[in-house]
Amino acid sequence: VQLQASGGGLVQAGGSLRLSCTASGRSISTDTISWFRQAPGKEREFVGAIRRGASTFYSGSVKGRFTVSRDRAKNTAYLQMISLKPEDTAVYYCALGSDRLIASSLFLANNYDSWGKGTQVTVSS
Repeated sequence: VQLQASGGGLVQAGGSLRLSCTASGRSISTDTISWFRQAPGKEREFVGAIRRGASTFYSGSVKGRFTVSRDRAKNTAYLQMISLKPEDTAVYYCALGSDRLIASSLFLANNYDSWGKGTQVTVSS
């Protein structure tokens, strides 16, 4: 499977962006799809995830502002981001994981097998 993240860009603080993660090669309808981000000089951090059954999980720093969703017909997942802050500036990645991952394991990048190339999000103050 190949993943392609897109939709990043430059936005002012308080603005919104929607990122897309489109898969090719096979259906991702039964996978857990997660979003991570990595800012310069920092480790890759978990942002949010959506399971096969549509339950979602978020990091505390984005909860209430970011929403993960999926469109099975388009084999695509989304990360809707609102009320963006300068500290949200990072390269954003999507990743596929087993739906058997327990909730506490979703936060660990090593638990994911497939990664897309990232898309840059820059939030200006």
